[in-house]
Amino acid sequence: MKLALLLALTTAGAFAQFRAGVAKVDITPKDSQWLMGYAARQSTGIHDPIFHRVVVLDDGTTQFYLISSDVCVFSPTVYDDVARELKQKAGIDLLHVWWTATHTHSAPEVGPPDMYDILLKGRSDHAWSREYLALIKEKLYEGVRAAKANLRPARLGAGVGASTANINRRARDVDGRISLGLNPDGPVDRQIGLIRLENTDGSLLALIANYAMHGTVMGGRWMQISGDGPGVVADYVEKRLGAPMLYINGAAGNIAPIYSVYDTPRAGHLTQFNVMLGDRIIETAKQTAASVTSVKLAASEKVIETARKPGLTWSTALEKFASQSASGAPMVRIPVRFLRINDVMLWAAPVELFCEIAIRVRNESPYRHTFYYGYSNGWIGYLPTAAGFREGGYEPTTSPFTESAEGDLTRGVLMHIQGMPR
Repeated sequence: MKLALLLALTTAGAFAQFRAGVAKVDITPKDSQWLMGYAARQSTGIHDPIFHRVVVLDDGTTQFYLISSDVCVFSPTVYDDVARELKQKAGIDLLHVWWTATHTHSAPEVGPPDMYDILLKGRSDHAWSREYLALIKEKLYEGVRAAKANLRPARLGAGVGASTANINRRARDVDGRISLGLNPDGPVDRQIGLIRLENTDGSLLALIANYAMHGTVMGGRWMQISGDGPGVVADYVEKRLGAPMLYINGAAGNIAPIYSVYDTPRAGHLTQFNVMLGDRIIETAKQTAASVTSVKLAASEKVIETARKPGLTWSTALEKFASQSASGAPMVRIPVRFLRINDVMLWAAPVELFCEIAIRVRNESPYRHTFYYGYSNGWIGYLPTAAGFREGGYEPTTSPFTESAEGDLTRGVLMHIQGMPR
C-alpha cells in the first residue's frame, strides 16, 4: 500500500497539470514626466496608455514570471530591487523573474540613470522621479499578484513567423562612415518568435511575441507618452484576439522600424505597423498549435565576463557588474538568463544586442526554437559585433564593451545552452 501510494504521488508530480496566468496593469502617469530615449524632454500628454503585462507559467514545481513593460530601459539596480522585494513578499526566486522593456522611446524614465548616465552623458542632468518609480513598482507587484491569482490549467505551443516591419539602421555613406539611418542591405532579423497559451477549452489565454525592433517610430520632437510601435501593435493584437499579448523585444541593437524617428504618428505611419507586424503575429498565432499540457521549466543563469572599454568611468551602484581580469584589466560582468520550456530555449540579457549574434545562437542551438529576449532585467548598453566595432558609428561609440564582446558572449551562451540537460 505504501509503495503504491509513493508511486502515485511520484507519477502525479511528474505529470502535474501545467498552469498559466496573465495580467495587464496600467502604468500611464497622471502628470508630466521626463521621457527617455532621446535628448532630455518632458511629456506634454498621452497618445496611448502604457502597461505592465505579466505571464506566470507553473509546471507543478516551478513558477516562472515574465514581465513586459512599455518603458525604454531601466537600470539593473532597479531590477535587483524589484526581484529582492518579490522574494521577500511572495517567495519568488530571483531566477524565476524576468522583467523586460519593450524599448519605446516615448515612455517615462524609470529610476536612477546609472549606466545610461555613464554612456549617454548630458541626457540625465535632472532629478529623476521617485514617485514614478514607486508607481512602477507598486503596479508591477499588483500585476504579479493578479497573474498568480489567475493561474488555471493551460496548454502551450511555440511557433515562428516573419514580418518586414523592421530594417537595419546602420546607414553607410560613400566614405564608409556609419551613422543612424536606414540600411536595406544590412543584416536584420525578421523572425517572430511566438509562445501561445490557451485555456483547456481551446480559447486563447495569452500570447508572448518576440520581435526585434527599436521603439523609435516616434522621434525626439514627439512629446506625448506612447508605447510606440511595440505598444500600439500589442494593443491591436489584443483587441483583435481578445487576450493579452506580451511584446518581447529581441536583438534590436542595430534594427529600426522601417518608419523611424518621425515627428507625428501620421508621418511615421504608426498604425501601419498593425498591418505589417500585428497581422503577421495574428497569422502566426493561428498557425501555432497549443496542444502541450505536460510542461517542464528549467531556469538558470551564467555570468559572462568581457573586457570593458578603456577609460570608461563606472558607477559604484553598478559594482556587481564590474570585475578585473587576471592581469588587472577592467571587465564587465553580463548576467545572462536561460529558461528551457520543453524543447524551447529562451535566453535573455540586459543589453542591446546586434541581431547577427542572436541569429548565430539560434542557428547553433540544439533546441527546436531558440528566442532571444533583449532589454531584460536592466540595461548596460549596446553589445555590437566585432565588425560593428571596427566600422564605428553610434552604437560602438556609446557601448561599454570592446571588440571581444561578441566572441565572449557567443561562446559563453552556446556552451551553456549546449550543456543544459534535455
